[in-house]
Order: sequence, then structure tokens, then C-alpha cells
Amino acid sequence: MNDTQKNYGGKALLPIIAFLGLYLGCGTFFSIKGVESPFWLMPRYVALMVGILVAMICFRKDKKFSEKVDIYCKGAGASGVMLMGIIVLLAGGFASATEAIGGKESVVNLGIHLIPTQFLIPGIFLICCIISTCIGTSMGTQVTMIPVAIALAQGAGLSVGMAGAAAIAGAYFGDNLSMISDTTIIATKGVGAEMKDKFIMNFKIAIPAAVITMLFYAVLSIKGGTVTAGTEAGAYNILTILPYIAVITLAVIGLDVILALSIGTGLACIIGLAVGKIGFFDWAQAVGSGMEDMFWLAVFAMMVSGMMELVRYYGGIQWLVDTAMKYTKSRKSCQYVISLLSMAISGTTLNNPVACLISAPIAKELGGKYKIAPKRMASLLDIFSCAILMVVPHDSGCLLVQQYGGCSYLDIIKYAFYPVLLVLFTCITIQFGLLMTKEEKEAVALEKAAK
Repeated sequence: MNDTQKNYGGKALLPIIAFLGLYLGCGTFFSIKGVESPFWLMPRYVALMVGILVAMICFRKDKKFSEKVDIYCKGAGASGVMLMGIIVLLAGGFASATEAIGGKESVVNLGIHLIPTQFLIPGIFLICCIISTCIGTSMGTQVTMIPVAIALAQGAGLSVGMAGAAAIAGAYFGDNLSMISDTTIIATKGVGAEMKDKFIMNFKIAIPAAVITMLFYAVLSIKGGTVTAGTEAGAYNILTILPYIAVITLAVIGLDVILALSIGTGLACIIGLAVGKIGFFDWAQAVGSGMEDMFWLAVFAMMVSGMMELVRYYGGIQWLVDTAMKYTKSRKSCQYVISLLSMAISGTTLNNPVACLISAPIAKELGGKYKIAPKRMASLLDIFSCAILMVVPHDSGCLLVQQYGGCSYLDIIKYAFYPVLLVLFTCITIQFGLLMTKEEKEAVALEKAAK
């Protein structure tokens, strides 16, 4: 930020408030009124465009409008956003191609055949936890597993929203824990923590939350499922499931998700031709149709990123950081400030690695003052940056579930048990001083003595 650039402080967050106020406000209002599909009445594009126009018109009137557009385009065209756009387009093509050869139907029927209904949603959550921990990315897990999870839930007569919430939670479970996750790497390196130490601390907090989440899903599945033991599952062909297996396996062994999805889509073509399900041009049309279904998400991500670049330019992100520092009065408050800072930035930028990158220097400075162990600071940054993304309505996971499942945000959020439990257990460790190192215990003793 140069010397002549005006910092608007908290006012710079107005574009975000305008967007969320319109989208969430209208959706909540019409939900209370009992209107069908309440969150669809105010299109997210319209609400977001209002936020973008607010960012371009209401600030820095001394700058040309075209210059503000250039700043917006810089954010909208960021490499990470472009990468996500390619991934979701490929994911759409892959999902459509595998469905065209009967893969989706086979997965549903095989899942119903092998997994008792009461364990279907917990199974989805567990599988997503394993995959995301192995591949270190929530996005790769979501684009692979959300369509399958929803299809399984529909086939078993279970809540689509619950299946989607389980898949989202499982995806972020691994993003939060995996040693190859960019979020974890940034958080640990940023505060000077050892990866294994941070993993152990996160594991002790996340596992109880995950186990309780699975129990909740099991109980609700028993109450809500319509497929009972002994119900005959439809026919399935293992060959048509191979593209799913290939994509998951390739992602787990470390192949880039773009290559994994491309190989899976090509494999769907080969298998479809081999079993006589589709012709080459039928496959091509299916891939194209799936990509078109995902255009909206790629465009939406660019629009959000562009708006956030303007907010950052006007000083909104820096204001969040500076405000957080004012409320640090003790060891406990320091930990809560670090957590809320990471959560706020992640929730506004929709990017947990960026949230950790921005928050880490502040966390290290504040944490050093109160002798907070680096592994604890890294855990707080990582946990809260991931937790918020499991519940915000405009993150990719929630949007994908709405796209594939045809459900509303409220259908998903009421089953978001894991992020709530994860935050709850983390707050318990803060409030009661659990999992402290020897150095932290000594610091607490000195703090009490000083009082």
C-alpha cells in the first residue's frame, strides 16, 4: 500500500456487507415467510454485483473508475482463482461423463447394497476424511465426492443436505490435518511450529469432534432412511465405477487433481465405448454439458476474488488485523483473538491458506508475548480458517451441494455438526488450558502471580 493510498478501515468492508446482507438477508427473510426456495429469489450474482459496484463507486472517488476496474480484474484473475475455475469445470465434465456411462447409478446401487442405511452418511463423512487427509485438499475431495455423496443419499432416501454437509465436513477435516495441505504448511511455517507437533495437537481436538459427528449422522440416518435391510439394490457394473476409483486413487498418491480428473474423464470414454453405453460424441457432449453446469461457480469465484481485492486495496483486511490486536489483554484473549482473526479473514476471502498467511505474523507476535506454543498458534489458525468455510453459504462446498442436490443453504447448515463441535472443543482447550506444554504452564503461573 503506497503513501497516497487512503485507508478506509472498517468502512472498506461495506461491499462484503452489501453482498451478504442482500443474499443472506433476503434468503433468511423469505425462509421465515415460508416461501419456497427462499435463497433463490435473490440471485447470488445480483447480490454480489451490488457489492462489486459498491466497492467501485463508493470509495476513492479521486481515482478513475477504469483504475478500480483494473484492481478488480487483478483479483478476479489471480492464479488461485483461475486454478479453481479449471478444477470445477473438469469436475463437472467428469461427473457428467461418468453419469452418462452409468457410473453414478452403479455407485448408488453398490453403496446401498454394501452399506446399511444407518451407516451411509457416517460412511460418507469417514471416506471424505480419509481422502482429504491423504491428498491435502478440501477442493479436490469436494469435487470428487459431493456428487457421489448426494447420489447415494438420494438412492437411500436420506437427506441430501445431510449428505452434503457430511462431505463438506470430511473434506475440511483433512485440509485441517493433512501434512501436505497448503493451509497446514502456511500455518506452521508462519509461526515457526513443527508439522508433527501441530498435527498431534489438531488430532487430539478434531478426533472427538469427528466421532461425535459420526454418531449424530448415524442416529439421524436411522430415523430418516427409507431403504431398510434386505431391500434389493439395483444392478451395478463395477467397470463403470472405475473412473471414480481412478480419480480418488490418483489424487491420493499425489497426482495433481487436474490430471486426475482428466484421466478419469478419458477413462469414462474408454469404458463407455467398451460396454456399449455411449458413443464418442455422446461422451463429448456429456463432458461439455457438465462443464456448462459449472460455469456459474467458476465465474462466481472470480467475482468474489475481484471484490476482495478492492476491499484489500481500501484497507479492509488490514483493519481486521489492527482491530484484532486491540483486544488482546491476556493469554486466553490472545488465543481467541488469533482464532477470530483467522476466521474473519478466511470467511471474507474464502481462502484459508490466505487467511493463515495474513494472520500468522500477527499470531506469532501476539503469541510470543504471552508464551503461547507455536504448535497451538498453528492449530488455532488452521482450525478456525477451515471451520468457517464449512458454514458460509458462498463457499464452493456449499454451492456444489446446492448445485448437485437441488437443496437450499438451510438444508445443509442444519446438519453442519462437525464445524460447531470442532470450534467448541477448541474453545474448551483454550478456556480450561488443556494440552499445554511445560513452557505454557509456566507462563500461566507467572500470569496468575502477576495478578
